[in-house]
Amino acid sequence: MKKYDLRGCFGIERETLRVDSAGRLAQTPHPFAYDPHITRDFCENQIELVTPVADSIYGSLQHLADLDRKVRDVLSQNGETLWLYSNPPHFDSEDEIPIADFTGDHSSKRQYREILEKKYGKKLMLFSGIHFNFSFSEDYLHTLNTENQDFRNFRDALYLRLYKQLMQHSFLLVLLTAASPAYDLSLDSDGKCGIIKSKYSSMRNSERGYWNRFLPVLDHSSLSALTESIRRYVDSGALYSASELYLPVRLKPQGLNTLDNLAENGVDHIELRMFDLNPEAPLGIDGRDLNFAHLLMLYLLSLPDFDFTADLQAEAVQDHKNAALIEPDADMLIRAEAVLTDMEQYFSDDAEALTVIGFESDKLNSRRNSEILTDSYFNQ
Repeated sequence: MKKYDLRGCFGIERETLRVDSAGRLAQTPHPFAYDPHITRDFCENQIELVTPVADSIYGSLQHLADLDRKVRDVLSQNGETLWLYSNPPHFDSEDEIPIADFTGDHSSKRQYREILEKKYGKKLMLFSGIHFNFSFSEDYLHTLNTENQDFRNFRDALYLRLYKQLMQHSFLLVLLTAASPAYDLSLDSDGKCGIIKSKYSSMRNSERGYWNRFLPVLDHSSLSALTESIRRYVDSGALYSASELYLPVRLKPQGLNTLDNLAENGVDHIELRMFDLNPEAPLGIDGRDLNFAHLLMLYLLSLPDFDFTADLQAEAVQDHKNAALIEPDADMLIRAEAVLTDMEQYFSDDAEALTVIGFESDKLNSRRNSEILTDSYFNQ
């Protein structure tokens, strides 16, 4: 049996802001009826595209291109377009950030966003990015289940093991895909304006980005233990719901994304939430970065399990934040290089995989040589 299998199911979620012809946040209502593939995230002027499940990354990108084209055609009729940057454009006040107006059967979504507004403010919610969803092929999982364990338990344990590895290695994906080194001063204070370089290569992944006001410490000994440890935070009021758990990786069930569904039916796929919008890529994401993330997951699955202690959880979160700095520490870059070297050995029989890893290695070398990411943000 081959040591890895490239088959699987793939999906992309892309958040962008709608802006008018002056590059300001659009103040018009969401111009699409309820559509599971063209929806909103936090605010009314933030479009979220959710691709159908595809059997390849290329297929997911084709779905994303189709949705992107459909949205742009409608927006152009209203004199609007999409803002393909993770950091928002200038705004005068939070009054320009209307909460997504979900109504009827979806009114609970608005109530949830009103809770987030009170806890975190609206500015934080303007940060936009890419979420990448992946699941292994069922056939491959069955071949891995060599001891004929209960398949549901085997699958959940496998995804939980991968989840822990991805949490420890999320810093690497931030290092390689951060693309938002500039921001408008209105993020700092109402009335301020002017675009400046920050000390972050990715503000949304940095200490200023999406994080809870406390460090959630979870029990990773089993999926049931994990869901129960999250539920305790919800029951105590520390979290409004499991969706408020702001970590860069999530385990998700099939269908409705609730803690009850995850606990009852198990893991269907894993979600990576750290990708910045890449302003140099027409769709906001370079397919090579998604291919690398896929290869990284395959590689991490080959590593042994470990006890994800409270200290290691805190270290993983801090590494993620530190990777979002323009100048991460040298030790982190050395660790990243070591992972890429190991991946080259693991995929030594696959020329296409080596090309993708080489693409990321070149970017890492640029970081090590202090060559900062593109300044295209300034040239709009």
